[in-house]
Amino acid sequence: MPFFNLPIDISDFSPGYIFTDLLIGVLGVIGTLMIHGTVVNRLLMRFDHYSIAHIEDKKYNWVFVQFYLSFIRIALVHVFEIYVWGVYLAILGFLPNLVKAVLFAGSCYTTIGFVEDVLPYGRKSLAFYIALSGFFCLAWTTSAMIDMTQTYKAAWRKKYEGKKFFLL
Repeated sequence: MPFFNLPIDISDFSPGYIFTDLLIGVLGVIGTLMIHGTVVNRLLMRFDHYSIAHIEDKKYNWVFVQFYLSFIRIALVHVFEIYVWGVYLAILGFLPNLVKAVLFAGSCYTTIGFVEDVLPYGRKSLAFYIALSGFFCLAWTTSAMIDMTQTYKAAWRKKYEGKKFFLL
């Protein structure tokens, strides 16, 4: 049997669906990354501004509080982005129920896959774009949190400079 006679079913192949999904998906990814970049960058700048001021004033505990509050805010940004994807899917008419749309978007965004694929025929590839935006946003957040951890550690070192404390 020659290589080119493989039994591949291309009956579902429709350039119209593929290019429409590509456009819708790329617009969704760009929108999500713009939201994420704008808000997370603002939160990081706020964290840096307040942390520097607190370290200069020797108010190290406030750096720690600011650190954890920033983590919570960034987590809420991810929740907001999931809702944006859900509303986007509902507005486009792919999922008539907003709750199902948000649950599906959250399942794809986090790549956990706890919800079955509820998108209509021809729109199944949008799950890939939602997951792609989640990958990028979660990686971006990881990078931001590593940066924040350096400031946290600097405040910790200054607070306990010359003091003995227990390490767990």
